Amino acid sequence: MDALWNFVLTAGVGALGWWIKSQHSELNRVTILLNRTREELAKEYSTKVDSNASIDRLITRLDALDAKMDRMLER
Repeated sequence: MDALWNFVLTAGVGALGWWIKSQHSELNRVTILLNRTREELAKEYSTKVDSNASIDRLITRLDALDAKMDRMLER
C-alpha cells in the first residue's frame, strides 16, 4: 500500500511539475510575441507632422468639393 501511495504522489507531483513548466513556457512565448507586436506597431505610428499634413490635404480637398457644390447650387 505504501508503494502505491508513493507512486500516486510521485505521479501527481510529476504532473504538476510538467504543467507548471508548460505554463511557464507558454507565458514566455506570449511575452515574446507581445514584445514583437509592440515593436511592429511602433513602426506604423504616424507623427504629428504626418497627421497634420494628411488632415490639411483632406481639408483642402473638402473645401474644393464644397466650392463645386456651391457653384452647382447657384445655377
